[in-house]
Amino acid sequence: MLNVGKIEEGFVLDHIDAGQSLTIYHLLQLDKLDCTVAIIKNARSNKKGKKDILKVECDINTLNLDVLALIDRNITVNVIKDGEIVAKKELTLPKEIKNVITCHNPRCITSIEQELPHIFVLSDEQKEIYRCKYCEEKYSKRRLFSKQ
Repeated sequence: MLNVGKIEEGFVLDHIDAGQSLTIYHLLQLDKLDCTVAIIKNARSNKKGKKDILKVECDINTLNLDVLALIDRNITVNVIKDGEIVAKKELTLPKEIKNVITCHNPRCITSIEQELPHIFVLSDEQKEIYRCKYCEEKYSKRRLFSKQ
C-alpha cells in the first residue's frame, strides 16, 4: 500500500480522470511554484475504477479554479489548514477564460497581435462551449489536453 503523508496547508485535488494529473500540473503552472507537490496516478477509485490525485502544499489562493473547472467540473478541491480539510470548493464554469487556451484561427487578431490576451467567452453552458472573444472560433477541449 502506498502511503503519502498529509499536508499541513494547501489543497488536494481528487477525482481527477486517470492520466490527467500531469496536464493539470502544467496548466496550473505548479512547476513554476516553490512548493511540495505529490502526484498520485492511477489510484483505485470506487466511482471511476482509477483516478489521479494531486496534493499541493501552498497557499490556496495560488490555485486557478477557472482552469480546473474548464478541465473537469467534477474534480473535488479540498482546502487543507492545520492538516485538516476545512472546505470543499465547488467548481463552476467561468463566464470568461483569459490566457489559458489559445485561439487557433490563423485569421484571428490574436495571431497577429502577440501581446493581445487570449480571451474565450462561455457561449453554451450546457455543452461547455467557449468561443474566442475576437473571432468567435469554437474552443475544443481536445486542444487543451494536447497542449503539452
